[in-house]
Amino acid sequence: MTLFKNPRSHPPARLRTKLAAATIAGIGAIGAITFAGTTAVVASPQPASTTNPKPSVVLVHGAWGDSANWNEVILRLQADGYTVYAPPDPLQGLDYDPAYLRDFLDTISGPVVLVGHSYGGAVITNAATGDAQVKALVYVDGFEPAAGETIGQLVTAQPGTCVVPANLSLVPYPGAPTGAADAYVKQSVFANCMANGLSPAVTGELAATQHPLTTLALNQPSGTPAWLTIPSWAAIGTADHAIPPAELKFMATRAGSHITMVPNAPHLSMVSDPAIITKIILEAARATS
Repeated sequence: MTLFKNPRSHPPARLRTKLAAATIAGIGAIGAITFAGTTAVVASPQPASTTNPKPSVVLVHGAWGDSANWNEVILRLQADGYTVYAPPDPLQGLDYDPAYLRDFLDTISGPVVLVGHSYGGAVITNAATGDAQVKALVYVDGFEPAAGETIGQLVTAQPGTCVVPANLSLVPYPGAPTGAADAYVKQSVFANCMANGLSPAVTGELAATQHPLTTLALNQPSGTPAWLTIPSWAAIGTADHAIPPAELKFMATRAGSHITMVPNAPHLSMVSDPAIITKIILEAARATS
């Protein structure tokens, strides 16, 4: 069952991140990028160390969040000596977002632990397929779809999800295919849906700064999953109201993920329990390095 019926004969027309035309020149490790007459020097990826280096950790946020959701996890990982990246997830659907992430991963030298929250789990499942650099996948209350499944099907596979049309506000966006819109969680239900147990001040800020997901994403089938060949870990909040814990556990068990149940944690468990989520990421990093 899907939540929306959206034609998808064309990929999403808008890009949340637009790059100016750039001229890249240079030899070896340094390149020059020119934007409207201003030249910035950037370092190209360096060869990986041969002394079993720590993997880089790449954190991918989900729908109705942003990279700031990872702030407390980032601080902990960096304190333990890890290089951390938290690139923006464009939230344009599985026809676009995994390719966007794969291009980002291609700029990193050495091993990678790839972490995805919620919808970001579906993104990493597709982005890491066939990528030898990705040594571990970590799902934080995240979708672990099999080939051909959609997140619209998975989120409603078990009773109890708050991600239903009545709780979403749909906003048009330029160039959207007929029937497609940006979906926001209504601020009146955001706290109980996404961040139950967090303080009103925190949930109010999270609700106000949420990034929308195009409704196209709900019906786009997932491809060959990376968890077939890459070891995976899963953190499941027992009080997740967005993706029912029973469904999260089903997906994680099917994928062979190492499962940690996070007691009383909401869907945004990396905000409520950053120490536990960091511990799981470190387990994955150490087990595969």
